[in-house]
Amino acid sequence: MSTQLTEWLEVASRILLRCWIFGFLVLLFWFGVFMLAEDLVCRVHGAMFGLTPHELKVIHYCGMGLLKLAVGCFFLFPWLAIRMVLSKAR
Repeated sequence: MSTQLTEWLEVASRILLRCWIFGFLVLLFWFGVFMLAEDLVCRVHGAMFGLTPHELKVIHYCGMGLLKLAVGCFFLFPWLAIRMVLSKAR
């Protein structure tokens, strides 16, 4: 493997790791806000869209699950694959 490719993979690896961390922090922030201010969120969004608290909870938890899946698929798994390739090349 050429040094230029190795350097490019190292940079891509660092970027993917930072994106994964940022995505996970967004997920934790969303979960924290929803847990700490659930009533406020339900009042504001329920009044805006005419949804019941149960419907809002389902939408939020499905959104959190989708974000978690997307962050894992688009950032964590590629990072792991790149790290495996780089460790095998050494």
